[in-house]
Amino acid sequence: MEKTKLLTLSVIGLLLLNLGTLGFLFLNGQKEHRGPHEQGLRPKDIIIEKLHFDPAQQKEYEELIDWHQQEIRKYDDNIREVKNELYQQLSLQQTDSKIKDSLTSLLADYQKQIETAHFKHFEDIKKLCRPNQMQDFNSLTEELGRLFAPKHHRPEHE
Repeated sequence: MEKTKLLTLSVIGLLLLNLGTLGFLFLNGQKEHRGPHEQGLRPKDIIIEKLHFDPAQQKEYEELIDWHQQEIRKYDDNIREVKNELYQQLSLQQTDSKIKDSLTSLLADYQKQIETAHFKHFEDIKKLCRPNQMQDFNSLTEELGRLFAPKHHRPEHE
């Protein structure tokens, strides 16, 4: 076999090996870095699994979820209304900076109330835990920022 044919086959073989390795790392790495929502898990399921809730605890947890969702929905609705008011200011000839500042402060206050509701929700979940589940709860608290972080994606219009 000629040296050039051997060299060509070696380069092609190494290239295929590298591509296969990169594909393997990319596909397996994607699974590890995906958040729970992208893996098809709901926050409810994650918490039940991590805290090993029994059926009675799961029932109480469902009630907490209902309260939490109602609170967050209320704040989200308020935020949507205030944002509409804020962006309507753009259609005016001259934007009133006092109105703009007032509306952005109101948005910040609603966001603060959302975070307070989230915190209370997890305080209530903590109260559901038995002493033998507290270590699991403490472990969960270290993951909350990562588990429930919003998905960052680029809007379609950009």
